[in-house]
Amino acid sequence: MSTINKDILIGLLFVAGVWSFISGQFIFSTVLFAGAAIFSNMVMRTSNQSN
Repeated sequence: MSTINKDILIGLLFVAGVWSFISGQFIFSTVLFAGAAIFSNMVMRTSNQSN
């Protein structure tokens, strides 16, 4: 997966998390925020290992 696709996925997870938090779906927003954080961390680790 290219870098731009990873950035778009992380951004979409974050925006969906904010939107679900605003609409009152707190459990779902927590899952989305956690998914964005974990995926972002995985992307950072793989990019650091390849350098």
